Amino acid sequence: MPMERLSTDALASFAVFAAHLNFTRAAEDLHISQPALHTKIRKLADDLGRPLYRRQGRALALTPDGERVARFARELDDRMSTFLSDLNGTSRTRVPVLAAGEGAYLYLLGPAVRRLHAATGVRLVNGDRSRVLTAVRSGAADVGVAVLDVLPADLTATPLATFPQVLSMPAVHPLASRPTLTLADLAGTSLIVPPPHGPHRASLERALRAADVPWTVAVEASGWPLILHLVTLGAGLAVVNGCVPAPPGLVHREITDLPPVPYHTLHHPDRTPDPTVTTLLTTLHAP
Repeated sequence: MPMERLSTDALASFAVFAAHLNFTRAAEDLHISQPALHTKIRKLADDLGRPLYRRQGRALALTPDGERVARFARELDDRMSTFLSDLNGTSRTRVPVLAAGEGAYLYLLGPAVRRLHAATGVRLVNGDRSRVLTAVRSGAADVGVAVLDVLPADLTATPLATFPQVLSMPAVHPLASRPTLTLADLAGTSLIVPPPHGPHRASLERALRAADVPWTVAVEASGWPLILHLVTLGAGLAVVNGCVPAPPGLVHREITDLPPVPYHTLHHPDRTPDPTVTTLLTTLHAP
């Protein structure tokens, strides 16, 4: 494909779309209509000769080629901004971007985020593990933090923290008198769990099935704060990450035969020498 056919405007628009994975929000950010954005991205995909995104149920996801194109578009925009700053004799400081899930922000990354805001500033991206991986792969985030049981081959993953899985229950519950628990102790319990297909729900169901432990779903709820609130209301018990503090009236007991929860920092290997990435990683891994 002749390079003159590759529109830098379309690349910039695709980078915005890749950050949102939503045509409505991306078009609003770009101050153009949705049909106009659809046209730009369709023409970019046609010029490159490959699909840049796909539909997963009701959501959109970047293809591997789409992630590469989005990363290239952002790198091109950074280089252009740096060139123009140098040309005009002005300094340019890019704010680092960190992507992580709700639990990581609530219970793990608070001190690091405060330090980053005080030092350089930081822009935060919130999403589940899939969105964090996409943000790092596409360049929408410089560094991500996620729970990983399988390390991605295309990203650099560094262990950050590991926590046990614990059973959250009222302090008056019979199991609360034990210092630790096993999966067998959960037999017959009614558990508050995330919706199906999420990684925590899937791994918990797999472990309970392998241990031949009968259990029932009390409530399906999203997010540790809501799940723990429902435990305080007596709706059921819950298996949560050990980094989550127990609210008043609840206690947590480690389930010794469940695997620990490993948090990792993630960045693209091409970005290893980048000072922005180095600053984020140093701050996140600081004691």
